[in-house]
Amino acid sequence: MRRFLVTGGAGFIGSNFVRLFLREHPDYSVTVLDKLTYAGNLANLKDLEGEARLTFVKGDICDAALVDRLSAEADCIVNFAAESHVDRSLLEPGAFIQTDVYGTWVLLEAARKHSHERFLQVSTDEVYGDVAEGASTESDPLRPRSPYSASKAGGEMQAWAYRDSFGLPVVITRGSNNYGPYQYPEKIIPLFITNAIDDIKLPIYGSGDAVRDYIHVEDHCRGIDVALHKGTDGETYNVGAGGQTSGVEVADLVLEALGKPDSLKELVQDRAGHDYRYCLDNAKLRGLGWDLRFSVEAGIRETVRWYQDNEWWWRPLKSGEFWEFYKKNYKTAEAGA
Repeated sequence: MRRFLVTGGAGFIGSNFVRLFLREHPDYSVTVLDKLTYAGNLANLKDLEGEARLTFVKGDICDAALVDRLSAEADCIVNFAAESHVDRSLLEPGAFIQTDVYGTWVLLEAARKHSHERFLQVSTDEVYGDVAEGASTESDPLRPRSPYSASKAGGEMQAWAYRDSFGLPVVITRGSNNYGPYQYPEKIIPLFITNAIDDIKLPIYGSGDAVRDYIHVEDHCRGIDVALHKGTDGETYNVGAGGQTSGVEVADLVLEALGKPDSLKELVQDRAGHDYRYCLDNAKLRGLGWDLRFSVEAGIRETVRWYQDNEWWWRPLKSGEFWEFYKKNYKTAEAGA
């Protein structure tokens, strides 16, 4: 594998992966295919301008002709492309089925046609559903509870079907909740950081005790890289930190890092079908030599500094469409203008 098609490579996790991938593998070339929806942003790749090994193509993974042409020039597809926010999936579920299910099928068909050496499907811990206790292992049943997680589970099922039916080499990674540079500010950590910078309330769902397994995006991307190169065909690998941090605890870490008052915390109407707990068992990936470099506390402090230093990146995003979604989603939260 030397020529990679990375779909969704201008998004949050995808762009961080492309940056790490080119740095770690100087003999690789990458073509990024990205639709540049609201969460895809060429500014995410700004520091890679002029990189001869990187080609950007604007387009949709549902465009079979375009995907076929790009796949003919690649050895492997790494699929990050997805509609990826639970809240938005509750408002517009059809868009998630189109991209995450149909779009994944288009990619799989192209990879099969051109005899790719590997297809890596980037999935999510949310396919396991709510985990009341313990930690999810890769063999646990899938019980998605939102249109988003159901669409991601559907993409996984298609990938396995293409492996078993057509012999396409497939690896799946299931990542936990990511945070870090270049994350669109609708997600909890960049939302809390950017709101707090502007002294806007931090909207916390329900009682704020729902917990997530937060992982820094660089740790996640290194995990995907390890699974891609060292993982076994036909296997799934959890990429999580194995920790549990509540919404209130995230808010506290952000406010502490910024020196802002607790009065900025605001409890809002809970999300429909809210999964209250995720936790991943990452032993299988650790067995390939992967490990964490960031604790949640250190990672959030570093992320806060990044958003403080890069207002040029996020301020243009928090306008217009962003606030329309914000007002629909957070029923009692303060919304900026």
